[in-house]
Amino acid sequence: MLFPVLLALACSGGGSGEFGNGRNRLIPALEAVQSQYGSLPLIERLSGVVKARNQVVIYPEISAIIADVHVQNGDNVAEGEALVSLRDIEFRERLKQARAAYQVAQAQARQAEAGLKEIRTELKRIRTLAEKNLTSEAELEAAETRAVLAEADVELARARGEQALATVAEREEALRRTVIRAPVDGTIGNRNAEIGMTVGPATRLFTLGQLDSVRVEVILTDRMLEYIESGQRSEIQATSLPDRKTTAPLSRISPFLHPVTHSTEAEIDLANPGHHLKSGMFVTVDIFYGESEQATLVPLSALYENPLTGATGVYIGRDSLHRIPVEQLETGPSGALTEPVPFEFVPVEIIAKGRMSAGIRGIEPDQWVVTIGQDLLGGESGQARVRPVNWGRVETLQNLQREDLFQELMRSRQSTAGDSTASGI
Repeated sequence: MLFPVLLALACSGGGSGEFGNGRNRLIPALEAVQSQYGSLPLIERLSGVVKARNQVVIYPEISAIIADVHVQNGDNVAEGEALVSLRDIEFRERLKQARAAYQVAQAQARQAEAGLKEIRTELKRIRTLAEKNLTSEAELEAAETRAVLAEADVELARARGEQALATVAEREEALRRTVIRAPVDGTIGNRNAEIGMTVGPATRLFTLGQLDSVRVEVILTDRMLEYIESGQRSEIQATSLPDRKTTAPLSRISPFLHPVTHSTEAEIDLANPGHHLKSGMFVTVDIFYGESEQATLVPLSALYENPLTGATGVYIGRDSLHRIPVEQLETGPSGALTEPVPFEFVPVEIIAKGRMSAGIRGIEPDQWVVTIGQDLLGGESGQARVRPVNWGRVETLQNLQREDLFQELMRSRQSTAGDSTASGI
């Protein structure tokens, strides 16, 4: 609870603070905001992973040694552009041998066809003689057998020619694969290719993707599918974004659940013109799927677990706080503190929680609730000087990271110290 205490100290301010001389020494200084009435957006907060559009991992299709690498990380390439050249001497030699074997097969096929033609001519002559009973039946049968064998030789030679031609095509394709080209337009990343490396089909060379638009992938459980649907508004939060967040509809949900985890994948398509989102980056995704019932709303920082009872509740202020004009509420840490005001701890029932606020039962709207410094009261009731602030101030503090909050506190303390010195205190 270090930060609420530091913030309470930083907010105490000059001669009106709780740590001045005399009777005010033990009266703490707090910040409080008025509760509101309304409904909360129902949000499912998930973790997402960014993927580039058309993101693919590039692998070689053959095993060889890298002869040249044509691209670096961050290079933009067009579809069909050469990325890597593999050593192709062996592949050219194999292609040369395959072409020679094809020529041999063609020559053998022509030779077999010529032999078949000669045998058919001889068979025709013998049949003519057999019709005139000038040759024996055995000689005719032998000629017919030689013709059948010659036809088989031609078919075999032609098949060998087709086989040799297929080998030529295979070797040409292997030679073509010695130049690895981009399958799509995109940006190169995750380079794992160096000249002299021996690579194979299992060697990852690059990741290629289009960063102008990205896809955020989130995991949904089967329970979430009861209320989360495609088209619902989502908010993607990342420190790399200009406004730290952007919105987009939920694009699609896979209808097939994992058989073990019973979860599925949802995707959000996002324009990414400034390339602020990088592939592989983790982001926070809030999916808005409805609204809660109407209730009293308080900031999440107002909820406090009473150390004496363990109950969750809020500290509410009485009396003079209700007479403060709303337009005088502070958005920064420099507002004046009130005179001591009584506070009382009230247990509440939490109906719903949003990212910044909670809907509760147990107090009425427009009650003043403490948002910073509850542990300085330390019980069921107490008195404190109050700096009334508006919801914008509370949400700003709730959005701050711990480091940002500490810097905010230090700036506040320095400002307070400067004001005190100027006043002669």
